[in-house]
Amino acid sequence: MPMSAILNNDIMNKQLNITSWREAFAVYRKPRVAGMIFLGFSAGLPFLLVFSTLSAWLRDEGVARTTIGFFSWVGITYSIKVFWAPVVDRLPLPMLTKSLGKRRSWMLLAQIIIAAGLLGMAFSDASTQLQQIALFALLVAFGSATQDIVIDAYRIEAVDKLLQGAMAATYVLGYRLALLAAGAGSFYIAEAFSWQTAYCFMAALMSVGIITTLNIREPVITVDEEANELEVKLESVVGLGEKKSFASILSAWFIDSVVSPFVEFFKRNGWLSLFILLLIASYRISDITMGVMANPFYLDTGFSKIEIANITKVFGFFMTILGAGLGGILVVRYGILRPLLAGAILVVVTNLLFIFLALSEPSLALLALVISVDNLSGGIATSVFIAYLSSLTSTSYTATQYALFSSLMTLPAKVIGGFSGVVVDSYGYASFFFYSGALGLPAVFLIIYLLLQQHRRTAD
Repeated sequence: MPMSAILNNDIMNKQLNITSWREAFAVYRKPRVAGMIFLGFSAGLPFLLVFSTLSAWLRDEGVARTTIGFFSWVGITYSIKVFWAPVVDRLPLPMLTKSLGKRRSWMLLAQIIIAAGLLGMAFSDASTQLQQIALFALLVAFGSATQDIVIDAYRIEAVDKLLQGAMAATYVLGYRLALLAAGAGSFYIAEAFSWQTAYCFMAALMSVGIITTLNIREPVITVDEEANELEVKLESVVGLGEKKSFASILSAWFIDSVVSPFVEFFKRNGWLSLFILLLIASYRISDITMGVMANPFYLDTGFSKIEIANITKVFGFFMTILGAGLGGILVVRYGILRPLLAGAILVVVTNLLFIFLALSEPSLALLALVISVDNLSGGIATSVFIAYLSSLTSTSYTATQYALFSSLMTLPAKVIGGFSGVVVDSYGYASFFFYSGALGLPAVFLIIYLLLQQHRRTAD
């Protein structure tokens, strides 16, 4: 049934007997929802350790900026994880899968790879073993991207779809805490001891994820008979009858694991698929584009680096967490599409506050207000959007489809965001913030269209 996971949220709310705000808040007491804090921490910890923290370590050791720039290519691993997501979705791991289950076995393997890679970096000399550090950093990034795939799949499969907003909120909390540990925490340890000690400590912190993986329960996945029928039909279309040879077995695996997830999505959602994909591609464009020029704007306005750090870190952190938590509650209370629309509108409106800030005299109070509102709305939009993407997946292809959606979510935004400096240099910051806000309007209109489709289906 097309769009059934999204267009029937009011019915699902009644089935869960969620009739008050008190019951909506209680969702965070559910063990699996609370447990996502630890998995979010495990997911967020490696990210900065192969990006800005690694850059700081290398520069502190006197490595040339050009060389440090080349290290950023390690991040491409996160953008191409969709290519091995089908393997994570379908391939069992010898011994581990039998004892832990499909999701937990891949999760544990990825976490061990990350910890091993961090230890390898820690025991490398940045002055004489740059190539070795690069290889270990690539190993960490690969393990981290793989962990992202399987944690996303676990998060979607572990609870009902209407709890996805709450799962996203606790995930964001854990992820943000990990960024503090891998960012500021690493700097403190490196200052007191050494960068090698910092990376050893970060490798030890991966035990948070490992212990969590060993203690959580494997999600129960309902077999989708329609997906099985689709795979059989696609195999017959390409002439795969009896799969006796290695080539035919490999071809059948490719059809089932790679082709079927895409076909299933379009088959399930019909002509609305194009509108859904357009929404996914456009929802983050406004805030990502604005984010590219945020720090240059603060500096050019006259705020000091200390002022920017204090306000963006303190207010930004807590308001993002508050917004993410509120977003999770809104999804439980009102379904997905209406909070999704609210998040999209808030992201557009907050750009107007930045216009006001750009046209005003520098004021720390005004900066704190604007950053607080921006991070609050960003937190709401992020947790609701993660819930939305989660609701679009089929239980038969969770990892593959979510990896596709998450790649589509950021790619157009990153491309358009690259032109942010051109707009600022040509027209100034006030015009830039108006432009970045306007980039969010297509997402608003697309959500309104989907809401109208929901109303029409309900009326029928």
